[in-house]
Amino acid sequence: MKYILALDQGTTSSRAIVFDHAGAVRGAAQKEFRQIFPSPGWVEQEGSEIWASQAGVAAEAIVRAGLAAGDIAAIGITNQRETTLVWDRKTGRTLYNAIVWQDRRTAENCDRLKAQGLEPLFRERTGLVLDAYFSGTKLAWILDNVPDARKRGEAGELAFGTVDSWLAWNLTGGRTHITDVSNASRTLLFNIHTGAWDDELLKILRIPAAMLPEVVSSSKVYGETAGELFAARIPIAGIAGDQQAALFGQVCTRPGMVKNTYGTGCFMLMNTGDRPVTSRNNLLTTVAWRIGGRTEYALEGSVFIAGAAVQWLRDGLGIIRSSAEVEALAASVPDSGGVYLVPAFAGLGAPHWDQYARGTIVGITRGTSAGHIARATLESIAFQTADLLGAMEDDAGISLAELRVDGGATGNNLLMQFQADLLGVPVVRPMINETTALGAAYLAGLAIGYWRDLPEIAAHWQPDRTFTPAMDRGRAAELCRNWNRALERAKGWEEH
Repeated sequence: MKYILALDQGTTSSRAIVFDHAGAVRGAAQKEFRQIFPSPGWVEQEGSEIWASQAGVAAEAIVRAGLAAGDIAAIGITNQRETTLVWDRKTGRTLYNAIVWQDRRTAENCDRLKAQGLEPLFRERTGLVLDAYFSGTKLAWILDNVPDARKRGEAGELAFGTVDSWLAWNLTGGRTHITDVSNASRTLLFNIHTGAWDDELLKILRIPAAMLPEVVSSSKVYGETAGELFAARIPIAGIAGDQQAALFGQVCTRPGMVKNTYGTGCFMLMNTGDRPVTSRNNLLTTVAWRIGGRTEYALEGSVFIAGAAVQWLRDGLGIIRSSAEVEALAASVPDSGGVYLVPAFAGLGAPHWDQYARGTIVGITRGTSAGHIARATLESIAFQTADLLGAMEDDAGISLAELRVDGGATGNNLLMQFQADLLGVPVVRPMINETTALGAAYLAGLAIGYWRDLPEIAAHWQPDRTFTPAMDRGRAAELCRNWNRALERAKGWEEH
């Protein structure tokens, strides 16, 4: 029997999971790596640490599954999106640290482009807003600030890639420089209508086309692992950005189906089928995947800080020793005691898109405890999700029947119940919570015939628990009104 290995390269850790034909986890490994904060609002990672951690857990997951490399039929890749790397094509060494999607250093550059009236052009071509979140301005920053980078980029000596490109390059020993269509659609450089890099946008951002990876489908055999990596050469056969992979792993393959992933950030996607839907509510239009020549699209709402706010309670405030402790601390009080935390540590994402918002806690009294702060932190994740869903329902003209959820924070029952209470719809947690990795595995498995088709994959999806709304709708509306008051106090805080 053969298995599929999924590489799930996330913002704070690299993971690898071995799946069997039923979509069940047979072995897994995970390793955190360093986050680097050189200046306020700057977030970097070292490219070599991303690769070393991912290669290490890949080998470990195979061993933990009691398997050998020859038992792996294919590898699927899913990754933190928008994080930007530039490396030397000859040596494979990065020119500068990876600039992480959370990084805000190019906010002023985005403002200049907006002042030139260019946002409608970027929005129409890419489906994205002009924001420091995306890869294009990060790549431009490296070219402008690293000595000789622009000259070397134009000479074809340098390669640009998001994390999927970086992993594929290293896995194949430098033989493939590719990105899948879902990751390409997050760069501000890719035309989602033509399915190609956009020459006009490249010219505006002064990006040399010679640096760009080849754009490929999300499910096909791209190459094999280099001989020295594993004891067997394994086909690399699926790639998708983490949120698109989760949408696929949740089997949201019909228009109107919605999933929300609770990770470092929070990401809600709605499948819109084979046509891109333009948002009226500051959501993003993005490519979901391309399989067998058919491109499907999604509406997306992005919350920058979700699980990362719980990490801040652990690392910044020190009021919990591990992220798992937050539920018990939050449950030590009946409610947040009127405290609202807006975790705009990296600005606000959809539907607000305020690059200059900053984190805010309001409603503190002498009676406020660590429990209230913890509860307000969890509730902030649910409030931000409710903001996204309201915008998405308005754009799509439908009311949601249920929300499928995944990601680490879905193990927090208090948060999931509060989410259902706020939304007024059932929140459904699947039996297999590793839907991001599972989506990458499904894409790889489809490419090699490990799974025949989408109906076979869909038959594997099963709910674990459904959280049913229990809160009075008037109370939910009151909480949302107060959340909006807190949001207004966080917006535009950073002077510019």
